[in-house]
Amino acid sequence: MQIETPPTEKRYEKPEGERRGLVIVNTGDGKGKSTAAFGLALRAHGRGKAVKIFQFMKVPTARFGEHRMFEQIGLPIEGLGDGFSWKSKDLEHSAQLARDGWEKARAAILSGEHFLVVLDEITYPLIYGWLPLDGVLQTLRERPKEVHVCLTGRRCPPEIIELADTVTEMQLIKHAFKAGIPAQRGIED
Repeated sequence: MQIETPPTEKRYEKPEGERRGLVIVNTGDGKGKSTAAFGLALRAHGRGKAVKIFQFMKVPTARFGEHRMFEQIGLPIEGLGDGFSWKSKDLEHSAQLARDGWEKARAAILSGEHFLVVLDEITYPLIYGWLPLDGVLQTLRERPKEVHVCLTGRRCPPEIIELADTVTEMQLIKHAFKAGIPAQRGIED
């Protein structure tokens, strides 16, 4: 590690532009995409802003750590799917759940009632062809000016990345799972 001298002057000028709703993307093969989106949701909720989280691959009855906490603090989170595709008994049913879920998410975005709408793991129904990319892009473009939307998932379509205001790619360097350590409650779920 190299030691650095702390900066003594601000390294940037405050932007002069207008504040508006942003499209934020968390993508990549590394861990932390949903976790970062949930942190953003907590920050907005803590400021008294209306937030809604939609999880495209989680079942409505999911009870992971984030569901338990969000329930305690009154932050709405809704599972729209039926779990991992490889566990699905009917992929067309999984696709229909994604389409139905998208209609709910789309309505929430366009209503203007939420400061932030999180579309967790939306990239999977997009890359599986379950959702039309053009419809998602159109909704992002037509959303009310003050609505922020955060999308998560691996292999985000380049069209969404191009439209987005902020894109973070989580890069996998090392993961305990690949070293044979199973997923752990409170870390992976």
